[in-house]
Parts: sequence; structure tokens; C-alpha cells
Amino acid sequence: MTSRPLPSRRLFLGMTAAAPLAVSGALTLGAGTAHAADSAYVMCYFTESTTLGTGTDYGLHLAVSPDGLNWTPLNQNNPVATPTAGALGLRDPFLLRKQDGTFVVLATDLKGTDWSYNSQYIHVWDSADLRTFTGYRRLKLHDMTTHSWAPEAFWDAGRGQYAVIYSSVNSSGHNVIMVNYTRDFVTASAPQVFFDPGYDVIDGNMAVGVNGVNYLFFKKNQTLVAARSTSLDPGSFTEFSTGVAHGGTEAPTIVKSLTSNNWFLWGDTYTPNGVFYAWQSSDLSSGTWTALDQKTYTQPVNSKHCGIATITSTEYDNLLAKWGAPTWNRLKSYNFPARYVRHANYAGRIDQYPFDPYLDSLWKLVPGLADSSGVSFQSVNFPTRYLRHYNYELRLDVNDGTSTFAADATFHRTAGLADASWSSFRSYNNPTRYIRHSNYALRIDPVSTATDRQDATFRVGY
Repeated sequence: MTSRPLPSRRLFLGMTAAAPLAVSGALTLGAGTAHAADSAYVMCYFTESTTLGTGTDYGLHLAVSPDGLNWTPLNQNNPVATPTAGALGLRDPFLLRKQDGTFVVLATDLKGTDWSYNSQYIHVWDSADLRTFTGYRRLKLHDMTTHSWAPEAFWDAGRGQYAVIYSSVNSSGHNVIMVNYTRDFVTASAPQVFFDPGYDVIDGNMAVGVNGVNYLFFKKNQTLVAARSTSLDPGSFTEFSTGVAHGGTEAPTIVKSLTSNNWFLWGDTYTPNGVFYAWQSSDLSSGTWTALDQKTYTQPVNSKHCGIATITSTEYDNLLAKWGAPTWNRLKSYNFPARYVRHANYAGRIDQYPFDPYLDSLWKLVPGLADSSGVSFQSVNFPTRYLRHYNYELRLDVNDGTSTFAADATFHRTAGLADASWSSFRSYNNPTRYIRHSNYALRIDPVSTATDRQDATFRVGY
């Protein structure tokens, strides 16, 4: 779950893609078994803005990615399904491809941040293709007067059943990882304690059958750590790894690259509208991780506590065709990748994500007002206003219809001056100058040094 005090709580994110997965032995990720044809990823999540206002939605959201690092929110970052029972909201969604190739979605039965709400149930949907969601129901997991947080599932081949793991408080008063077994996600066995190291743990996430070893990742004391076992039996896991964190971090999600031997561990800082961070390892058994550069990954805006599964290229295309990509973009700074282009008091600048109103960082890149081969930046929340330069400073002004305004608000998009896979923007009417940041403020300047080129490079994404 996300943002709750201990004892209590659980999250997200996926990783690098584009070709078939090849590993020795059977492999079942927490998010499902990767099939030979899988070449992309899908993420499920809910959204929270920093003020829990606009941008907060406790429904099921989806995003897709060809590489598992940079994500395209679907349905304009609006929910694709919403619970109709229990708390009428969800947290901590999880997506599993079942043995028959279809999907099941699990989620915490909780809307908002009322951690005193204790549900014995979790939300469940079935889906053949993630374009429709059917069979909505709640699955009862226990009779205790406590919660059922951050449910996830994996296939236990030895039992011939799915294991549903989740966080719940035991008789000693601290959170443990519980497990119930099911064949259909309609009824489940009695709960058992799956993992109880004697201290508070939440947010279990599994990698099953990696070179004969099973790994359980979880939150312990604001850090992400792992336990392992050669068995899937309850009580068989032993903690072994070095913890990683970026501030207070929770909701681990372990994802295998589809193009390399790398594994990626995602975690969520548990403030409202938390930030995802990612670490990398080529060997799960080492228990050590290296932080990824934030330039390499971008989370969906306002996303919280996610689950990730692999999908085929056809499924990827079908999801985009069904739900559509956003009509807006965000621009990430190359040399300050925690910061995004936004307007504040009508001034253009780069600020650290997250912030409210988050809509200040959403832009429609429209044909240039003075030259349709160029681009102009139309504000999403002030659609009559565009970024334009004035005395070389960028500000958000109302389009007055003049040719001067049109020229000031038009830029030519080029290959990134610091990285050709990113973008830079050259002024239309001051063609020796590019948009760049200086002391976090946006302006147009000549570019000559390596620092200038980095200041003038941005990633256009979502």
C-alpha cells in the first residue's frame, strides 16, 4: 500500500525491453510468466497528486512501454476501471498473466488514506486482453479485524494453484506477509503466514524460479530488502540482501529485462504523489543493487504503487489503439532529470517533480504559430496561453494574434544538443538561440559549451 504509517502498508514499476526473454530454468515473475513473444510491458497503478486534489484517482490506471523504463499513460491517464463495492476505490493494483494467457487484476480495497479502514477483501477483475475488464468481485481473504494490503499473486506449480500474498497484522501486532491459495480468484483457502521475520514487513513482490531460487522483495524500515528460498512453502524464506532506499521507500517491484541479463527493482517514496526510483542488478543472488540514472526512466504522472507485466507487441499496439496515448507531453531536463518544464506565475522554468498544480507541466506541442514545420507549446491548463520568449526569457502569455507573438512562440525541434535521442528547441526568430534553463528559469540563449548543450536538452515524453 502507499503512504501509510507503520505498522501497516505497500508498490511499483518495470524495465528494459524489446526482444524475447532468455533465462535458464523456469521463470515466473511476480507479474506473471514472460512468454517467448513478449516484447513490451504494461503497468497498472493508481494516482495521487501532492495535495490529493486534481490528479488523484483511486481507480485502475494503465500505461505501456516498449522498454519498461519510459511509460505512455493510456486513456489520458484516466482510470480504465473503478471498483463498485467495498470502499469504492483501490490502491496498490497488481496485474498477473494467468496460466491460460488471460489476465487477473488484484488491488487493495481502500479509497484514499484512511488507514483505519480494515477490509477483509481485495478487489478482483478478469480480463482477456486488458481492453475490457469483466467479472468484478471482491475476494475474501480472512476474518481478522485488520487489513489486506498490497495483494500480489504468483503461480505455485507444486500446488497447482495461485498464491495470493498480502500484508496483514498478526497476533503480535506487526505486519507480516500472508498467503491464501486459489485456483480461480473467486474462492480462496484459509490464510497462512507466508513470511514473518519478527518485525514489521509489507509489500511483498516475488520472482519465482530464478536458477532454482525464489525471491521475495518487501519493505523493511523504509528500505527495500529481499529474502530467498529454494521452496515456495510458507515460512521458508530468509532475508539476505542489502537494503536500498531513496528516502523512505516502499512498494518494491522486481522486473526482468527482455533484452539483457539485468533485473530492475522499483520502489516508491510514500508521500502523496510519490516518486519512483529504480535500481539495477545482473545477479539477484548477490543481493546488491546499483541506482539507475533518472535520465533513463520516467514514471506516469501522479502514479503510485504499480504492478508490471510483460505483453506482446500485438497487445501493446492493441492497448494503444483502444485507449490512446495522451494528447499532451511533459518535458524532462537532461542534466536535472528530476525536474520538468512547467509554468509558475506565468514564468517558464524547470521544477522538481512532484508539484501541484501538476497541470502546469503538461503541454500540447502544436504546429508552430509562425511556421507549421516548427512547434509551439500550448499550456494544457491555460489553453489560450503559449510559451514565448520576451527579452530572451520564456513566459506564458495569451496569444494576441500578432505576427510578433507567433514568431516569439515558435521553435524548431532538433536532435538533442547533448544527446541526439533527446530534443532541443531552436528559436524561430532568433535562430542562434535555443531554449535552455539557467538557475532553473527558462530562456533562449546561444549555446557553445558542454553545459549549455545539456541545459538545452530535454526529453519529450509523458
